[in-house]
Amino acid sequence: MPKSCLLLQLRPEQAASDQEYQAILEAGGLAASEVVRVEMNRGMPDIDLDAHWAVIVGGGPSNVSYPEAKKYDYQKVFEPELRKLLIEIVRQDFPYLGACYGLSMLAEALGGVVSTERYGETAGATTIELTENAAKDTLLHGLPESFRAFVGHKESCQDVPPGSVLLARSAGCPVQGVRVGENVYATQFHPELDGHGLALRIEIYRHEGYFDPNEADSLTELGHRENISVPQEILRRFVERYRP
Repeated sequence: MPKSCLLLQLRPEQAASDQEYQAILEAGGLAASEVVRVEMNRGMPDIDLDAHWAVIVGGGPSNVSYPEAKKYDYQKVFEPELRKLLIEIVRQDFPYLGACYGLSMLAEALGGVVSTERYGETAGATTIELTENAAKDTLLHGLPESFRAFVGHKESCQDVPPGSVLLARSAGCPVQGVRVGENVYATQFHPELDGHGLALRIEIYRHEGYFDPNEADSLTELGHRENISVPQEILRRFVERYRP
C-alpha cells in the first residue's frame, strides 16, 4: 500500500476543520487520496510512521500552555499521545510540518517554553522576516527575505526551542519558524491560509479571545486586501520534497 501524508487536525468546529483540510490540499498540491486525515478532537488512533511519508499538524483553539483544568476534554486525550509522537518524529528526524499549535506542541516536546505571557498576535497579516539560517535551508532557500503571512494565536514560543534552528521571525513574535534536524519544520504563521480562509476563521472564532469581536469586520476586510503567496509556496515545497 502506498505511503500517505498524515494530517493531524484539532479543530472541533467542523467548518473550520474542513476549510483547513481543503486549504492544505490546495496549497500543498495534494490529492485527497494522498492524505490520511485524522481529526484528533474525535479520537487519536495508533500511528505507525512507517505508513506515512510526512506528518502535518495544523492549528486550532487548543493551547499547550494552559493548565490542565482549562484544557478541552478532547485535548487532554490527544495531547499526551501527540507529544509522544513528536518525540519520536524528532528522534527519527521524520518529515514534519507543524503550523501554529503544531509549533507550540513541538516546542513543548523539545522542552521549550510556550506561554501566553508575550508575543501573541491578533488575527490578520504580519510581515515575516527570514533569518540567515533560512537562506541556507533546503526548503526555504531562494524565497523572499520578507513576506506577508496570516497569524492569530494566544500563546507563543518565548525563545527558540532547544535543539532547533531559528528560520523566521516577525516584529511582534520572535519565533515564527524553526527547523529541528534536517526534516522537522514548524511555523507560527499558517502556511495554508488565504483571505477567504481567514474570514471564515474570524467568524467562527469571533468570541474566542483572539481579537476584539467589534473589530471582526475590519479584520476580515484587511485580510481580503492582502496578497499572500509565499506561505503556500513553503507548504508546496514541503510536499514536493518528501512526496515519494
